[in-house]
Amino acid sequence: MSRPLLRPGTGVRYGGREWTVAGIEASSASGARIWLSGTEKKAGQDTLAVFGLAELLGDASFEPVGGPPRLRVPQMGLLSTVSEGEQWRAFELERHVREVETGRPAPDCTASVRPEYDPASTTLAQREQAKADELAAQGWADVSRATVRRWRARYHADGVWGLVKKRRSSARLVRADPRVVEALRALLPVEASRSRSRGWKKRMRGEVQWWLDDHHGEQGRRTVEVPPQSTFNRLLDTVEASLGLQGTVAQRRARAARPAPPFTPTLALRPGEIVMLDSSPLDVLVVLDDGVVGRLELTIAVDVAMRGLWGVLRPAGSKLTDVAVLLAQMMTPMVMRPGWSAALSMASSVVPHERLTGIDERLKDAAAPPVIVPETVVVDQGKVFVSPATRAACESLGISLQPVPPANGPAKGHVERPFGSINSLFCQWLPGHTGSNVSERGSKVEREPLWTVAELQALWEEFLVHWHHRPHAGLRHPLMPKKALTPNQMWAALLPVAGYVPVPLSADDFVELLPVRWQPITDAGIRFSYRTYDGSCLNGHRGQHSGVWAQKGLWEVHYNPYDPVRIWVRLPEGFREVAWIHTTSVALPFTHHVWEHICKVVERTGSREEHEAELALALDTFLRRAAGKEKLSTVERRVMAKSRASQTVPVPAGEINVLDVLAPSFGLAGVYAAPDPDDETLPDEDKDEDGYGDVVGDGPEAGHASGGSLILSDQDLEEDQWLP
Repeated sequence: MSRPLLRPGTGVRYGGREWTVAGIEASSASGARIWLSGTEKKAGQDTLAVFGLAELLGDASFEPVGGPPRLRVPQMGLLSTVSEGEQWRAFELERHVREVETGRPAPDCTASVRPEYDPASTTLAQREQAKADELAAQGWADVSRATVRRWRARYHADGVWGLVKKRRSSARLVRADPRVVEALRALLPVEASRSRSRGWKKRMRGEVQWWLDDHHGEQGRRTVEVPPQSTFNRLLDTVEASLGLQGTVAQRRARAARPAPPFTPTLALRPGEIVMLDSSPLDVLVVLDDGVVGRLELTIAVDVAMRGLWGVLRPAGSKLTDVAVLLAQMMTPMVMRPGWSAALSMASSVVPHERLTGIDERLKDAAAPPVIVPETVVVDQGKVFVSPATRAACESLGISLQPVPPANGPAKGHVERPFGSINSLFCQWLPGHTGSNVSERGSKVEREPLWTVAELQALWEEFLVHWHHRPHAGLRHPLMPKKALTPNQMWAALLPVAGYVPVPLSADDFVELLPVRWQPITDAGIRFSYRTYDGSCLNGHRGQHSGVWAQKGLWEVHYNPYDPVRIWVRLPEGFREVAWIHTTSVALPFTHHVWEHICKVVERTGSREEHEAELALALDTFLRRAAGKEKLSTVERRVMAKSRASQTVPVPAGEINVLDVLAPSFGLAGVYAAPDPDDETLPDEDKDEDGYGDVVGDGPEAGHASGGSLILSDQDLEEDQWLP
């Protein structure tokens, strides 16, 4: 019999030790038991242990020592991947290997054992040589005793599958020095995860040699040599393939940053339950201003439950204001734009429009995109998304902010994937499409008839409407699992479950979403970024402790980077708007892009107050030059182009514009030129004895004429505004 039998005296291996079967009890109250005896190597004493027979045979470390090879079921799944001829060859080799080891080609063979393969009269080496001579006489090429020995080793390790011919790339790891393979497996994951260029394979060969010298060298003497460059290159490719590190550096880095599986799918059952935010440059060139060509940055939000999409286009460099506008878009209906087809309205969609209109009148003339209130917002580690201002704004709106680990795109894959869809459905059809990388870019993209920011913004808004009418493969209804739904269809299906509650946002809500700073209120007012803000509302709080001990008594200040002429301070009575003291010295609106440029080019020559006044005059001169279409330098043109593009923000009709909240008497939001008193187009009834228009009101909106322009006339009012 060739089957291994357990009987007293049989040697076995278990738990890393060799034992001898001392006895077997076939039946007992607790089942069959077996006694094993062995010798402790350290103590040199004989030991006796008893085990349950089923437990022993089921342990992976148990195997008989010596005797015929253990019978194994052929791996038919693996064998089905090779040709039928390779399968028959492997089964034939199995018969030869078993004949060498047991004398019989198969366990159930009844034929007599041939003398040259009789284990009782020949050694294993003699049987191996006899088998090599026999196969060589039958016409087998390159069969030696060493070949037969390798067949035996592969059969013991992998069964019949080990006897199948493997491709050289698969066998390369087996033939290579295991220490070199160990070095590659240790270095490649680090190489893929760090933000470093891949470099040439020659560099990798040098790093592998250094690793081997550090881990296997002896007293400064090299004991392991790296293979020649050509052999090393093939081995490196094989190890990379085994680790899944093929592709570009970006692909390798993304795979290395991926969390360890198994992955748990993100499940959302309500609109707004999980919303993911991210930013990426738009792969389209646009005309910013005065012919300046540049790219915009797209900040988008995706609702996981229904795959709703919202987005804000801005010049490169997202600010917290973009997040504020994005959240406002999600929570307020989009108004139909002039010229849009009626098919884009919410009334023409599958949404229960009539019932919703009874709850929220704003939906009467709304476009098709849904309206949601975010519950949890998932963001990456971008500075704008994890800033204290973002946390405070989300907390004030009852939104839970959940940052993902650094460099972990798969954690927010729902918002990463739409960027590819936007490129294929939107960007690639536009003139000025740059492609996702330089290798895909045309040679004269900037010479194409590019779109302006306003034109692209209008087209983007229409694209957002079409997005919600497009079927999404990931949206399935339990009653219709084979049909892909659109975001609007999924929203309509979830509304009866989640309900709809209109959330009108007040001016304070928008202010909460603006960036925040913690500043002291001094006798001079509030100072930061070489600007001083002051107003009568600060009286009584100058030099005082705010009561916020975590911020050392500083006061919470919100500011708008796209309109730096005013700030909002949280006082005990609520938010109060404070104007820049040099607002009247600047005739045109500006943004942080322009102010940063002025601060760089104007050198400080005097005190803090004198320098701020010089900056204000230089700013006014620069803005007037730009408005007068005077010739600007390349840098100045780009600064003005970014500034003007930043002022383009879509705001639904009837809603508060977070970038254009009314300022105190001398705020300049939305004012591009002060009225000329000699202008004959100004009606006489709107001019006073000084030739200027009347001031409208005496409250926080004073200074804004009925036509929307800034009028300065009341000297007493001016003194009350600026003098303490």
